[in-house]
Amino acid sequence: MALSASTPAQPKGATGCLVLADGTVIWGRGFGAGGAAVGEVCFNTAMTGYQEVMTDPSYAAQIVTFTFPHIGNVGANAEDIESAFQNGVESAVGCVVREDVTEPSNFRSLERFTEWMVAAGKIGLSGVDTRALTRRIRKAGAPNAVIAHDPEGNFDIPALVERAREWAGLEGMDLASRVSREKSEEWKGGHWTLGAGYGEAGSEKPHVVALDYGSKDNIFRNLVRAGAKVTVVPARASFEEIMELAPDGVFLSNGPGDPAATGEYAVPVIRQLLDADVPIFGICLGHQMLAIAAGAKTIKMHQGHRGANHPVQRVGTGWGETSGLVEITSMNHGFAVDADTLPETVEQTHVSLFDGTNCGIAIKGKRAFGVQYHPEASPGPQDSFYLFEKFVGGLG
Repeated sequence: MALSASTPAQPKGATGCLVLADGTVIWGRGFGAGGAAVGEVCFNTAMTGYQEVMTDPSYAAQIVTFTFPHIGNVGANAEDIESAFQNGVESAVGCVVREDVTEPSNFRSLERFTEWMVAAGKIGLSGVDTRALTRRIRKAGAPNAVIAHDPEGNFDIPALVERAREWAGLEGMDLASRVSREKSEEWKGGHWTLGAGYGEAGSEKPHVVALDYGSKDNIFRNLVRAGAKVTVVPARASFEEIMELAPDGVFLSNGPGDPAATGEYAVPVIRQLLDADVPIFGICLGHQMLAIAAGAKTIKMHQGHRGANHPVQRVGTGWGETSGLVEITSMNHGFAVDADTLPETVEQTHVSLFDGTNCGIAIKGKRAFGVQYHPEASPGPQDSFYLFEKFVGGLG
């Protein structure tokens, strides 16, 4: 049960807290790593995949509130990590949950989620009224905050409030450089199957060069599953460095932070790729930067879209009998493409049925398209795998 709503008075048994920039203090029971971390508080509505969420680089500098109350029942394992965790790639700094973390009850579990959080250096807070916190985010927007855990229950609240207030927030922040690979590498892993784990990549063609702005590993695995050979390059790779690899197509990955900030160095490269008629596929942050490269703008969302149950509809031309079809998708983004700024050279191909925001574009006269959501899921539904097949299959 929740220890308290929001009060500056520390209740008995509180070993953790979430301190918002407006001075609100939400108490709970800390777990995972000790210490304090600053970030933007968001909420995720997925019922599964908490380990995948916590290792998604798109959540860098964010504190994830899970609306599903029972977290921990699957435990943790080495296969459900979505980024190069062992190499210290940033992702979510912490999480907030309703109930105390559940003991694992799954045959794939290798350790408790609480133990994994300690090893990952991530701070957890349980015993929080996550419904009230989610409603607050929906009404007032995602706040900056500090999440803290001390087993002895010692907290300097004024200092934590000041730290939350001083943090600049995600708007205007380029985080892709911090979570990207530092050098190019040939991707090795294939698609996961129960009992066999991850397969090996066996294709030699077509060759996809993937720009890593903070990608989830399962995106690369799904490109392999669709028949591609994948080479991953850093976020700041130049047009010349990309073309030296002789790509049949270029993939623009997901990632954290403000797309306009990352676009300062990424968009000029994308424009050069478009001018060279290189086929392009972008997901999430990559989708947003493709839109910027084509002349559109992005905006900071009030609360963002994060979860595994977001309905998206196919719109525009080119879908034939499947026009109007609805996909249930996995999403994680706090910025969006402003559909009102799309130039005539760009067609909107997908829209959110939750709020009508843009969820897909195609650039006319080019083999270049992007979607705001995550067709690789992980976690989430697998309605949208066809996008990988559409991209790789069109490379010849």
